[in-house]
Amino acid sequence: MQPSPQTQPQEHDTPLNDQALDQLFRTARTYNGWLDKPVTKVQLEAIYDLTKWAPTSANCSPMRVIFITSDEAKERLKPYLAAGNVDKTMTAPVTAIFAFDKEFYEHLPKLFPHTDAKSWFVGNDALIEETAWRNGTLQAGYMTMAIRAMGLDCGGMSGFDREGAKEEFFKDRNVEVNFLCNIGYGDPGSIFDRSPRFDFDEVCTIL
Repeated sequence: MQPSPQTQPQEHDTPLNDQALDQLFRTARTYNGWLDKPVTKVQLEAIYDLTKWAPTSANCSPMRVIFITSDEAKERLKPYLAAGNVDKTMTAPVTAIFAFDKEFYEHLPKLFPHTDAKSWFVGNDALIEETAWRNGTLQAGYMTMAIRAMGLDCGGMSGFDREGAKEEFFKDRNVEVNFLCNIGYGDPGSIFDRSPRFDFDEVCTIL
């Protein structure tokens, strides 16, 4: 399903068309309800296979994901959800638990073989934490776009007990749970009116 990566970068000097930009950004929404359509393992694998090509610092790739799909797993997650997130999560075909691995540097000899990048991190807890959090969050954002690119919808959430979810799903692993994201085919009746956004000049400066 996944094409082989090019050995040399290709030039990309043409913007995506409006249909693609709408799907990824302009008409994409955060959904709170879901149509009764399944999301398959093949789709989840395709989403990851897009996400993995996006850049992280020194290719450190600290994101770890558990996809909650079964009724049993949903019941394990349910006690850790804020009240307002229970129904939307229990009815979602998939809920991703995004986490980041604080021992990501152990994999750098494989992922970044150009130099001894592992030595940058060993014993430096502050750098490990900062790098894992930043790049794990960045990868989760990439996956959000990959979900949309594959024709699915999503709804990210931070209303849950992170420590409880960590103990339940990542016990004895040196990871931190970041946020949750429901995945499926969104019910158009479940979204709020579009909220305002800042204009360029309100938040951007060109020097």
